[in-house]
Amino acid sequence: MNTLQERKIYCPYCGEKISVLIDDSDLPQSYIEDCQVCCRPINFHLNMDNSGDIDVQVSHENE
Repeated sequence: MNTLQERKIYCPYCGEKISVLIDDSDLPQSYIEDCQVCCRPINFHLNMDNSGDIDVQVSHENE
């Protein structure tokens, strides 16, 4: 069963802590979502680690 998980991340541009919903249905995956505060594009990279937890890495578009 696929679920959405709420995660808190820090925007790589403005540094604000924001809540995002992570879809665990298709891992690994990468996508872009705009920051809710500064509206800049955040690159998301999702993987499953060895213990079965979702690893969420974020970066700005030039990284």
